[in-house]
Amino acid sequence: MKQNLNIHELMDCVLSDLKQQKYAAYTIGSYRHCYNNLKKFIEGKNVESYSNALAIDFMRFKFDIIINDLYDKCPLNTRPFVTSMRALKVLSDYTEHGLHKKKRMYGRKPIECPDVFRADYELFKKACSARNYSPMGEASIFWSLHKFLVFMEKEGLTSSSAIESIHILKFLSSQKDFSSRYIASTVFRLRNYLQFLYQEGIIEHDLCTHLPHMKITRNPFIPSVWKQTDVKKLLESIDRQNPKGKRDYAILLLVARLGLRVGDIRALKLPDLNWNRKLIAITMQKTKQRLELPLLEDVGWAIIDYLKNGRPQTDSDIIFIRHRAPYDGFANHNCLHKMLTRHMVKAKIEGMQDQKHGLHSLRSTLALALLEKGTPLPVISEALGHQSTQTTRFYLRIDMNGLRNCIIDPEEVCHE
Repeated sequence: MKQNLNIHELMDCVLSDLKQQKYAAYTIGSYRHCYNNLKKFIEGKNVESYSNALAIDFMRFKFDIIINDLYDKCPLNTRPFVTSMRALKVLSDYTEHGLHKKKRMYGRKPIECPDVFRADYELFKKACSARNYSPMGEASIFWSLHKFLVFMEKEGLTSSSAIESIHILKFLSSQKDFSSRYIASTVFRLRNYLQFLYQEGIIEHDLCTHLPHMKITRNPFIPSVWKQTDVKKLLESIDRQNPKGKRDYAILLLVARLGLRVGDIRALKLPDLNWNRKLIAITMQKTKQRLELPLLEDVGWAIIDYLKNGRPQTDSDIIFIRHRAPYDGFANHNCLHKMLTRHMVKAKIEGMQDQKHGLHSLRSTLALALLEKGTPLPVISEALGHQSTQTTRFYLRIDMNGLRNCIIDPEEVCHE
């Protein structure tokens, strides 16, 4: 928190931090220009501290546009407006969290717990941290919980102890238009939270008994796969003379050749690479299990090329980092889909609009290729980090004759 800073000190601290985090001089200059205009706006006014309400008034004055919230969709897509919005959001982040503590998510409103439930919510967050959930696992729990608590506040509840079974049933009824899988996931997360409240003595009765029992069906789908020619086109389209191209090429190889999940790629660190033994050794984000994979020659050289010739200077030990300041790892919510889509457009890959085509589909393609080559299921399960061969068996759902037209050859596709 930076509550002790007045508005002028706050702006100076933000600009200083941006410089320390090696933001581009042009970006710092744009933010400084916005803050100078904000200083002129408050001249003669009795304004000591920054607030979102002040920022909204400033944007209305400067651009003659009414906005209700800094995190609403931008009504004007011009560079001065967008830059000003970003600069003000940084002030908001710094005021609330400290710039260095919070990963900025421009365009997305932060999750805020209603004040009447905040104390219990924060206790639950600490308990979740102690349970060592994956970052995406925690995010999904808090997102569902946020919707539930906002609904409870609208019902007029003023404390967690006032929650009763009727309120829970009303909330679940409000979710009736969602898929059964979505509702089952929501019920599972609510059970987690309500059980915590009961065990901590915050609520008197075990409300979990009023939650319906719903089974979450795992992977009830046919995996999406790529054609071999499309994978080759994708990899060949990447400009490997460009620093970002070097990074993206290495990332795509890790998926196409080794089947790593995107969460594990985001979290991959320099110590995870054992160059002497030619191994990648990680603790998987999803399962918390250890996994060792061979550091194949083409994958290894692609990573070396990126580390030596493409990666910006940074103190972070994360291998794949953002190429805009601050130079640190990707956010936990970033599935790298935009990166993949950008290269798909450049490679002119078409005909995949009706199927999933994220990075996970390249992982599925590798699994199916191994199946086609007769690799035993336990071997594939171990390579992909599945906890059970039952998960791997879902790849058999696709017609094996049709499979021959869409597999990737692990031995041929990625050689230079």
